[in-house]
Amino acid sequence: MIQYTIRRLILAIPVLLGILIVTFALARMIPGEPCKAMLGEKATPEVCERFNVRYGFDKPITTQFGIYLRDVLSGDFGQSIRFSRPVTIILIERLPLTLELGTIALLIAISIGIPAGILSAVKRNSFWDVFTMIGANIGVSMPVYWLGLMLQFAFAILLKDTFFQLPPSGRLAPGLVAIPFYEVWGWEFAKETFGYHFLEFFSNFYILNSLITGDWKLVGDAIKHMIMPAMALSTIPLAIIARMTRSSMLEVMKQDYIRTARSKGLKQNKVIFKHAFRNALLPVVTIIGLQVGTIFAGAVLTESIFGLAGVGRILFEAITARDYPIIQAFTVVIAAGYVFINLIVDLSYVFIDPRIRLE
Repeated sequence: MIQYTIRRLILAIPVLLGILIVTFALARMIPGEPCKAMLGEKATPEVCERFNVRYGFDKPITTQFGIYLRDVLSGDFGQSIRFSRPVTIILIERLPLTLELGTIALLIAISIGIPAGILSAVKRNSFWDVFTMIGANIGVSMPVYWLGLMLQFAFAILLKDTFFQLPPSGRLAPGLVAIPFYEVWGWEFAKETFGYHFLEFFSNFYILNSLITGDWKLVGDAIKHMIMPAMALSTIPLAIIARMTRSSMLEVMKQDYIRTARSKGLKQNKVIFKHAFRNALLPVVTIIGLQVGTIFAGAVLTESIFGLAGVGRILFEAITARDYPIIQAFTVVIAAGYVFINLIVDLSYVFIDPRIRLE
C-alpha cells in the first residue's frame, strides 16, 4: 500500500501542474482587463500601463507563468490585486469556513443519504421506496440558490420567534467573537514552535475552536449559523448518495450469497448490514468522493446567499474583479484537496474489501 500511495502522489504532480496551467490560462481568458475591472472610469491608458507594470502584466504570458510557477513552488501565491494583501493570508482567513461548511454538508448527506438508500432498497416498490426516490429526484433538481432562499424564508421569517428559528446569514451573532484557542490558553510559545499562520488557520474553524476553548454558547451559535447553509449545500449530494446506495444494494441483494445467508436463518439486519451493505459500499464510497467536488462548486453560491465570507464567495468576487492571484490560488488549493480526497477513497477500498490489493 505504501508503494501505491507513493505512486499516486507522484502521479498527482502532473495533474496539479496541468491544473496550474489551465487555471492560469482560463483566468486570463475572462473578458476584460484587471485594470478596467478594478478602476472603472479611472482606467485611462496611462493609468492602466502603470497598473500592468506594477503587477507584471506587461511581460510575455510565458514569463508571467514562469514567475507564477516559481512563486507557487516556494509557497507564495502572490498579492491580491483587489485587497492588496498576500493571498496566503486570505486563504488562512477564508478556507476554514468553506472546509467547515463542506464537512458538515457532507456529513448530512452521508448520514441521511445512506440510510435512505438502504431503506429504499430493502423495501423496494413500497411507499418508503417511492417516497425516498421522489425526494431524491426533487433534491437533485433543486438549484442551491433557490433552496437557500426558500430555507431563509421558512426558518428566518415564517418560523420567527419559535424554537425552530435560524439566523438567515452570517457566521456568528452580533457581539460574539471567536477568540483563538492559543490566546485563551496563553500559548504564546506555540507561535514560534508551530508558526502563527498554522495556529491562525485552525482557530478559524469556529466550531472546532469554540469546542477546544469550552465556549459552549459560541458552539451553539456557530452551529445554528451553519445549519441552513449546510442543508442547502448537502441536498444534491444527499440525493445522489441515496440513489447510488439504493441501486448498489439492489444489485448485491440479487447475489447467491445473500440468498444463502437468508436460507441459513440469519437475521434480516445481519444479512443487510454485514453481507449486503458491506459489499455494496464500494460504489457508494466512490460517489461520496466525487461529491466533494460538487460541494466545493456549490459553496460559491451558498456562501454568497448566506453572507458567509469563505472561499466560494471571495472566488466569485475575484472573478468579477479579474483578481488573478486569488482565482489561481484558490482553484489550485481546492483542486489539490480534491486530489487528496480521491487518494483517500482509493486507499479505503482495501479496508472495505480485503480482496482488493493495491500493490
